Amino acid sequence: MIPVLLVDDDCELTEMLALYLAREGFAATTVATGEEGEHLALTGAYQIVVLDVMLPGITGIEVLRRIRARSQVPVLLLTARGDNIDRIAGLELGADDYVPKPSSPGELVARLRAILRRVQPQPVVESAAPDAICTGALTLWPGRRQAQWGEQGLELTGTEFSLLEVLARQPGQLVSKQDLSLNALGRPLTRYDRRIDVHVSSIRQKLGPRADGSSWIQSVRGMGYMLIVE
Repeated sequence: MIPVLLVDDDCELTEMLALYLAREGFAATTVATGEEGEHLALTGAYQIVVLDVMLPGITGIEVLRRIRARSQVPVLLLTARGDNIDRIAGLELGADDYVPKPSSPGELVARLRAILRRVQPQPVVESAAPDAICTGALTLWPGRRQAQWGEQGLELTGTEFSLLEVLARQPGQLVSKQDLSLNALGRPLTRYDRRIDVHVSSIRQKLGPRADGSSWIQSVRGMGYMLIVE
């Protein structure tokens, strides 16, 4: 059973989701406040956190901010349908994905599994060659989900790592947003979907600017992104 933390003050919903998740191989712990959610998320006992944005007391966005200050545990946000402000704010703070409410339990499980596939290290085959991807100052170890920029470790969320890996496998080449969505997020890009843009913006901040002040990840408007190699 995969331990998952479910933070939502809708007791009927969390009870229903916990039962459904149990049938799908997840052991859900449910709490109703942001304070409880923050505390448990930082214990290291859970592989993923499902976090409602609208919580009593501190909001889910603030809980996410506090979690990301100390942990890279995957976080899936539950947002109000059509509330793009909270979705974008959550992604900018390091949420791995979001699901609008109301949504089907089946969609929630599919998103959870997709995130876990992206963030969990792959088994290492001892006879295989080292799996490092090196391009310029960037080194990625996909099997260990670790990244390094120059001599410094690079702290990335699972989704950010997957996106950067796709770009690093094609350095100096334009990668379409559709290909990024399919290969990094595991689903087709939908109209008005800004997940890719927000995650790339976060990666840019972590890499810092080039010597001339431009970004290491350049965009071609309406088409996609390119990792610059020097």
